[in-house]
Amino acid sequence: MVRIDAKGIHYKKLNNMIWEVIEDGEDEIVLDNACGQRYIGAGIRKKVKLEINGVPGNDLGVFMDGPEITVNGNAQDGVGNTMNSGKIVVHGHAGDIIGYAMRGGHIYIKRSAGYRAGIHMKAYRENYPVIVIGGFARDFLGEYMAGGLLIVLGLERDEDGSIAGNYVGTGMHGGEIFLRGSVEEHKLGKEVKIFQPSEEDITRIKPYIEEFCRLFEYDPEEILNEEFILLKPYTHRPYGRLYAY
Repeated sequence: MVRIDAKGIHYKKLNNMIWEVIEDGEDEIVLDNACGQRYIGAGIRKKVKLEINGVPGNDLGVFMDGPEITVNGNAQDGVGNTMNSGKIVVHGHAGDIIGYAMRGGHIYIKRSAGYRAGIHMKAYRENYPVIVIGGFARDFLGEYMAGGLLIVLGLERDEDGSIAGNYVGTGMHGGEIFLRGSVEEHKLGKEVKIFQPSEEDITRIKPYIEEFCRLFEYDPEEILNEEFILLKPYTHRPYGRLYAY
């Protein structure tokens, strides 16, 4: 295991240091004193483990394909931007646009997420992206979502006692959003509807909830005992008639 003190180091130099130790054959790296450095883990395509103590900057894990990143604290915007595979675990809050255009892999957020979580998520063949948020998500959850899975557990609520903000699923044309709790219909984008999940649906999401509970020390039975709702689009062409006359 290699330990790097990131205090005061420019993000370009820090990322070069990470790449150098990976090229030297190291597969476990600990970053201490991270404070806003961008692009940590960017483009890495090896099965390495990266543990971050502090607050990494924007685009953590952007384009990554295989690593496992653990953040012992909060993360900023763009976590998992366009990631292909691997896992990102945040033991705190995450900022806006987490999982932007995410194509595969898993993101687990212990607490809450900002705006536009899961925007442009997509799935292709064996690639199936998953985001699990322990608390609440702000506006535009699942915006333009084309595939994959979003789960919001509502273990903490926003100022209004809600687990999701306004415009949930706006432009959504694929994928699924599971909410542990309820959402007012006026908060939904016009492309999605509320469905009652089947036993098969709950069985499908159970492994991801159990993994969340393992990572953050929650009781999976307690979480699964509460009711979930399922949000999904009722059309795969939400703008099909927008320019038709």
